[in-house]
Amino acid sequence: MMKILVTGGAGFIGSNFIRYMLETHADDEVVNYDKLTYAGNLENLKDIELDPRYQFIRGDITDLDHLNEVMQDHAITHIINFAAETHVDRSIHGGCRDFVLTNTLGVQMLLDAVRKNNIQKFVNVSTDEVYGALELDDPSKFTEDTPITPNMPYAAAKAGGDLMCRAYFVCHKTPVIVTHCSNNYGPYQFPEKLIPYFFFKLMKGERVPVYGDGLHVRDWIHVRDHAKALDLLLREGTPGGIYNIGVDNERSNLEITRHLLEILGHGSDRMEYIADRPGHDRRYAIDATKIHSLGWRPVYTRDKFRQGLEETIAWYQSNQDWAEHLWQKKRTEMNAFQIDMKPQAHPLPI
Repeated sequence: MMKILVTGGAGFIGSNFIRYMLETHADDEVVNYDKLTYAGNLENLKDIELDPRYQFIRGDITDLDHLNEVMQDHAITHIINFAAETHVDRSIHGGCRDFVLTNTLGVQMLLDAVRKNNIQKFVNVSTDEVYGALELDDPSKFTEDTPITPNMPYAAAKAGGDLMCRAYFVCHKTPVIVTHCSNNYGPYQFPEKLIPYFFFKLMKGERVPVYGDGLHVRDWIHVRDHAKALDLLLREGTPGGIYNIGVDNERSNLEITRHLLEILGHGSDRMEYIADRPGHDRRYAIDATKIHSLGWRPVYTRDKFRQGLEETIAWYQSNQDWAEHLWQKKRTEMNAFQIDMKPQAHPLPI
């Protein structure tokens, strides 16, 4: 039995992870600790909010005293951290102070709490963006030994948290694992990210913006497969280890856009090309050999990507009220929905 503190559990990946854990481990208990910033949404977990194995506590990971109190009061044994400022465009156009506070300092606070409270294992969920970029004609992929060379403020702040994890393991033997995952898709994703953002624009009869030539490539993973990998690492991952998580499903932004247009019955006239954004990494690609050696296998492989995408769109079609409630509640914070945004500030994912 594990008593898991999930920080940032009201967000997209965190809420899917919580649901996955409660569905697959009857004896585990989860405490969701979330600051509820613009991307935190408790409606993501409305279906399980009465589960006796689940509890929500509002809190900030930079508040060490509160973290220690929660861990002691709830006899926490394991921690997984999703709490992060995540949107690249916000870090470029809106300033990056909050990114550094949460993604670097917040991780350091968690590491201190892990040491103080004798936590058995801490998984810090990071991103493949810390590795920098690959060229389109480069056959190589990111491995766990790839140097950390971030190219934008968001990735640099995440890299800061990763390096804190390394330092605490080397100095203090803190039982921490760092994961680097590729682009996620699936239900409950905040509608500033490419797939839900494009879906809701198309539903409103608007065109969807494509950065530059649209050939920027990412490895896309279904959020349930990501949750399954993280569950495995909480149980069997080696402290001090780094694990890349991906499904060898490289797709260009243009290809994703065309899939969405086809699924929703639209043509290419619903696309508009806009100026590229600063520091736009050309390609990310993940070598997930290490986590495969632990026995992890994704359900939504490259061959099943279209199925996963269609299921995701079907979920958004059936849950447009979820987005509407989010829109009403977060109206003043959700710059991603502003129709009059300048073209260079369009909120597309990396």
